[in-house]
Amino acid sequence: MGHGKEGVKEVEWRIKIEDRTLEKTVIGSMWAATAGVALKLCKFVKKAWELGVNDPRKFIHCLKVGIALSAVSLFYYFKPLYDGVGGNAMWAVMTVVVVFEYTAGATISKTVNRMCGTSLAGFLGIGVHWVASRAGEQLEPIIVGFSLFLLASAATFSRFIPTIKARFDYGAMIFILTFSLVSISGYRVEELLAMAQYRMSTIIIGSVLCIIVSMTIRPIWAGHELHVLVTENLDKLANSLQCCVAQYFGCSEGSEAESEEKSNKKLLGYKCVLSSKATEETMANLARWEPAHGNFNFRHPWRQYVKIGASMRSCASCIDALIGCTNSDNKACNDIQKNMSSLSMKVGGNSASVIRELASTIRNMTKSCKVDILVTEMNDAAQELRNLLKSYPNMANPPSHNAKGTETEAGEVAAKIEISLMEIIQVVTVASLLTEIVTRVEGIVKAVEELSDLAEFQPPVCVKSKQHSADSNISSNQHKDEETIRTLQMV
Repeated sequence: MGHGKEGVKEVEWRIKIEDRTLEKTVIGSMWAATAGVALKLCKFVKKAWELGVNDPRKFIHCLKVGIALSAVSLFYYFKPLYDGVGGNAMWAVMTVVVVFEYTAGATISKTVNRMCGTSLAGFLGIGVHWVASRAGEQLEPIIVGFSLFLLASAATFSRFIPTIKARFDYGAMIFILTFSLVSISGYRVEELLAMAQYRMSTIIIGSVLCIIVSMTIRPIWAGHELHVLVTENLDKLANSLQCCVAQYFGCSEGSEAESEEKSNKKLLGYKCVLSSKATEETMANLARWEPAHGNFNFRHPWRQYVKIGASMRSCASCIDALIGCTNSDNKACNDIQKNMSSLSMKVGGNSASVIRELASTIRNMTKSCKVDILVTEMNDAAQELRNLLKSYPNMANPPSHNAKGTETEAGEVAAKIEISLMEIIQVVTVASLLTEIVTRVEGIVKAVEELSDLAEFQPPVCVKSKQHSADSNISSNQHKDEETIRTLQMV
C-alpha cells in the first residue's frame, strides 16, 4: 500500500509539472505573437511616415478631406442648419466622401458630374411621377417601370461611348442611381418634390464645399502633374538611349558598383515611358475640367501632351529592342564594332541632346533656338552611319577556306564564317535601330512644336536678344541722324 501511495504521489507531481510547462508555453507563444504584431505595426508606421515625407502632398490631401468633412458636419451640429435642409444633411456628408479626389481636376469632374446627373435624373423622375400619377393607379406602376427600364438602359449604353466614358462616366452612373431612387421611392413617398429639393440642395452644398477646399488649400492640379510627367519621361528617355549606346560600345567600363547601379537605373527609365499611357490620358481628361492656373490657360491643349506621349512610346519601344539586342549572348567584339563606335556614340548623344532640349522647351514653356541645330547635327550623324552601313560587305572580310583542305579544316573555317556573320548582323542591327530611333525622335520634335504653337510658348531667348540688339541699333542710328540734322541746321 505504501508503494502504491508513493506511486500515486509521483504521478500527481508529474502531472502538475506538465501543467506548469504547458502554461509557460502558452504564455510564451502569446508574448511572441504580441511582439510579432507590434513589430509589423512599427514597420507599417515607418512605411507610412516615409510615404508622407517623400510626398507631403498626400498628407495635405488627408487634412483637406478632414477639413471638408468637419465643415459639412456643421449641418448636423447646428440646429438651424439642420432644420434648413430638412434632415437630409447626410447627403452632403456622403457627397464629400464620394467626390473629394486627390487632384483638383478629378474633384471638379466628379462634383460637376454628380450635380448634373442628380439634377437631370431628379427632374426626369419627378416628371415621370407626375405623368404616371395622372394615368391612374393601374397604369402608374407600368409607366414608372417602363421609364426606368428605358432610361437606365440608355444611360448604361452611353457609358460605352468613348467620349462620354472619358468625361461623363461618373455622371451617367449617378443618373441611373438617382433616377432609380426617385422613380421607385416616388411610388410610395408623398411630397416627392420637397424631398428631391432638399436632397439636391445638400448635394450642391457638399459639392461646392469640396471644390472650394480643393482649389484654395494647396491645390494639386492634374494639368501641372501631366506637364511634369511628360518632361520627366523625356529626360528618362534621353538617359536610357545614351546609357544603352555607352554600355554596348564599352564607354562605361571600370565603373564602381554604386555608379553601375545608377547607370542601370537610368538605362531602364524608358519603361516608365512605356507604362504611362493610361496615366497621361487620365490626367489630360481631368486637366480639361480645371480653371486657368499658373502658366496654363483654361483652353490649354492638354490632348497634345497625349500625342507627345504616344511619340515617346514609339521611340521607347525602339530603345527596348535596342537594349534587347545589346544584351544578347552573342557580343560583337571585332573591328566592325570599333569602326562603328564613334559614329554610333555620336548618333546616340545627338539624339539624347535633342530629347533633353525638347524637355527643357516644355518645362520652361519657351521655344528653343537650339532644336533646329541639334536636329540637323543628329540627321547628319545618322546619314554618316547609314553610309558606313553600306560599306559592310567590304568591312566584313569573312575568312575563306581552300577546297583542297580536310573536312576538319573546312568545318573550322565554316564556324569562323558563321561567328563573323553573327557579329556583323548584331552590329548592323544596332546601327539600324539607332537610325530608326533618329526618325522617331523627329516625330517627338514635331509633336512638341505643335504644342508650342497651340499653347503659344514664349519666343526663344536668342530671338529676344536679336530683336533687342536690332532695336538698339535702330535707335542709335536714329539718334545719330538727329544729331547730324541739328549740326546741318546750325551751320
